[in-house]
Amino acid sequence: MRATARLIRGIDDLNPGVWKALDPLAVHAGKARVIGITGAPGVGKSTLTGQLARHYVARGERVAVVAIDPSSPYSGGAVLGDRIRFDAVSADVFVTSLATRGALGGLSRALPSVLLVLDAFGADRVIVETVGVGQDEVDVAAVADATVVVLVPGLGDDVQAIKSGLLEIADLFVVNKADRPGAKRLLADLELSRDSRALRTGSRPDALLCQALSGVGIVEIAAALDALPAPSRLGRARIALAVKSAVQARFDHALTQALSLRRQPVGPLHTFEAAVESLWADVTAPLGPT
Repeated sequence: MRATARLIRGIDDLNPGVWKALDPLAVHAGKARVIGITGAPGVGKSTLTGQLARHYVARGERVAVVAIDPSSPYSGGAVLGDRIRFDAVSADVFVTSLATRGALGGLSRALPSVLLVLDAFGADRVIVETVGVGQDEVDVAAVADATVVVLVPGLGDDVQAIKSGLLEIADLFVVNKADRPGAKRLLADLELSRDSRALRTGSRPDALLCQALSGVGIVEIAAALDALPAPSRLGRARIALAVKSAVQARFDHALTQALSLRRQPVGPLHTFEAAVESLWADVTAPLGPT
């Protein structure tokens, strides 16, 4: 586990030497099931994630949790830590945090490569909890084999149920804090969204009630996830996504460095095309002594 943690940290820090270590791992990927847990801030994603992790461990599975956190504006690291959010999770669960580092979509650009590592190191289940998201942060659907959208009553139920962005990616809806007033009304509102989606796409995801804090409904949620069709895009697609994410992250890092080292402003003193060409030359220039 220590080697896994060090490799993940190197990926998150864009350590140039870490990419060579990923080469021999790729052939071992393609077995883990990745579950995405997403929803607005305060809906109980962390609690649900912890309960699902315990459930899978009790079934004898090897489980990893990746928690995506907001970035500190000063250090760039995760504002919330895995030890704070998942203190009560079983010691048998590997837990790590990744900072968004400015990435949009509710995820971290390091995530696809991290998933590749966890998959190759033998995880049966990897649960990804996104940072608190809104309507358009739907990137988790691209990396997860099953996406759980968590909602709670009392946050504008009608509005939650008709939003198209976040609700379009759900493989399973979970209405948490079901002991609160309005939970059944929210479930009924979801029916309209599910019917509309079924007409458009032919898919009609289940919607379940739960009380994650007490564990009520966790068994049913796990059973619903087990009942989903096994994905056919494991392995090669996950590797391709990791490569794309790594290239984008390294380019963004190079671009930031190029901007910080420039002596001449980019913009008002040039035409836009000239500014782009000049900055591109900085980014793609061979590394050498400064």
